[in-house]
Amino acid sequence: MKIEIIGSGIVGLSCAAFFAEKKCDVTIISSSNGPDENCCSWWAGGMLAPWCEMESAEPLIGELGLESMKFWENFTSSYQKKGTLVVATSRDLPDLKRFGRRTENWQEVKQDQIAVLEPDLADRFSSGLYYPEEAHFDPRQILPELVNYLESMGVKFQSNTSFSAEELDAPPKADHRIDCRGLAAKDHLDELRGVKGEMLLIKSNEVKLSRPVRLLHPRIPLYIVPRDNGLFMVGATMIENENRSGATVRSILELLSAAYALHPAFGEAEIIEIGVDARPAFPDNLPRIIHKGHTTYLNGMYRHGYLAAPAMAKRLVEQVLRLNSTDEHPNEPALSTGNIE
Repeated sequence: MKIEIIGSGIVGLSCAAFFAEKKCDVTIISSSNGPDENCCSWWAGGMLAPWCEMESAEPLIGELGLESMKFWENFTSSYQKKGTLVVATSRDLPDLKRFGRRTENWQEVKQDQIAVLEPDLADRFSSGLYYPEEAHFDPRQILPELVNYLESMGVKFQSNTSFSAEELDAPPKADHRIDCRGLAAKDHLDELRGVKGEMLLIKSNEVKLSRPVRLLHPRIPLYIVPRDNGLFMVGATMIENENRSGATVRSILELLSAAYALHPAFGEAEIIEIGVDARPAFPDNLPRIIHKGHTTYLNGMYRHGYLAAPAMAKRLVEQVLRLNSTDEHPNEPALSTGNIE
């Protein structure tokens, strides 16, 4: 069976992996030169935090996350299961208690335990929540690893190729087309909206962290994810805006202020990159699989791309293979949110 996938972000790559495992003939078509700074996947934090995300997400995200974590753990050696530490300043301890009430699978840690987990945060926080089962990785390491794996499985890549609206509406040359264009698919998915995210990549030789740390902040809850060579990804902004360029002064100031509140030594850190992109989301902030004719859309990952994409891709592949085995291609959209079986 020939499969045509449009989009080379984490969603498209995940779909390709599961189709390739089913021995399908897969081609990934991208308007860029593969996964790079032009896709949301490049700017992601790389946190696999299904329990922390339950503070504001639907239960489905946690279930999808647990399944996707197994995929990533088996796929890459850069997977680090060191948990997540959530802290708050003394004035924001009520927020920490509220965060704990909305989540589970955490351990309360006091000042001495925080010092053991993260020595550089010793004496800075009196209380925190530790989520030992969570993990993280660097997306910029994962993406090329996934591309190499797909190429070894026979997946073909067609880069720097754009489709007109007429071409997207026409039947694919393959047996089935998978549309994973993210926000670009708004031309075919009316409910899709963009949620702007801004991030910083900073470098510090004075602070060392072993795991993602979330600082509950009154205006902007911050997360900092350690990477190699003294690099840290700093992010958390969510703005209802589809502009995919131009970080705002206010957001960058708040990110930097929150990082400084976590540890003053971050005030001397070097800013390596400022990144901006718009995450695709549906009104309920849940991902969807939508079938229409010979095209299936997988979209709406919101802020949960790496956490949900493999699990949703697996469901999509199963549904597409079933549709094609019975030659049932709906003329009207059929929708699925990938409920856990």
